[in-house]
Amino acid sequence: MNYPEFLRTAMVAAHREAGKGHVADYIPALAGAVPDAFGMALATVDGELHGVGNWKEPFSIQSISKLFSLALVLAEGGNALWTRVGREPSGTPFNSLVQLEAERGIPRNPFINAGAVVVTDRLQTLTGDASRSVLGFLRAESGNPGISIDPAVAASEAAHGHRNAALAHFIASHGNLDNTVAVVLEEYFAHCSISASCGDLALAGRFLASHGVRADGTRMLSSTEAKRVNAVLLTCGTYDAAGEFAYRVGLPAKSGVGGGVLAILPGRAALCAWSPALDRAGNSVGAVAAIEAFTTATGLSIF
Repeated sequence: MNYPEFLRTAMVAAHREAGKGHVADYIPALAGAVPDAFGMALATVDGELHGVGNWKEPFSIQSISKLFSLALVLAEGGNALWTRVGREPSGTPFNSLVQLEAERGIPRNPFINAGAVVVTDRLQTLTGDASRSVLGFLRAESGNPGISIDPAVAASEAAHGHRNAALAHFIASHGNLDNTVAVVLEEYFAHCSISASCGDLALAGRFLASHGVRADGTRMLSSTEAKRVNAVLLTCGTYDAAGEFAYRVGLPAKSGVGGGVLAILPGRAALCAWSPALDRAGNSVGAVAAIEAFTTATGLSIF
């Protein structure tokens, strides 16, 4: 398959969306991003890596990190996590407090902010350093030791993270945090503030396309666990627009408000697109359009 040609087709589709959406200016450190910048990369299970646009340019991965923190928890601690966080779509914004009260501090899924706080807490307990665990995984899978946590973004998130703090305190009030709120928030903000490129993320996400096998050939997750992570990505990975994303794109994916979307083609490849301008749900307008164009042109979706 001529992947470079299909990536160029996808980039054209992204450029058609220029001028739509807005960058995530509620995090001041992200407000200066160029709205219509674009990059896209694909890493196959056979070792190919292709990219177009600014695919080597690092950006703030934000909630894409939640995929990696979840996988690390499942790899280290098994399925015990699922007593503390659900696996159902939220139907509410990613930073909503509404459901936590009705559901007594059990977040609806691991990819909304409340769920990711619980996952971070569990990873901190298992490893003693949640954010460094995510960072180390990304460096190892991508082969890029230069991937780092951006301290300016982390500080900006902490200074303006009142809603996330409220979520964490509410979860703690129901006994669903083992570590202190301060520690959990610090680790959560840190791993969301990792900077990586489309190429880095496509390589790092490839273990899910390989049914749980890492770049070095070791098994991180069982094939069943990898299947289940992909299922939760499909139903919950793009916030309360997951149904629309599945309808348009047809792939498991995780988005972040830095403008990235990491999608998985099971058995084939991982695909990452980036463009900072977001729609109302917090998903990149250009990246979603690009991945939709890619799956339409190639016929590669899970459906």
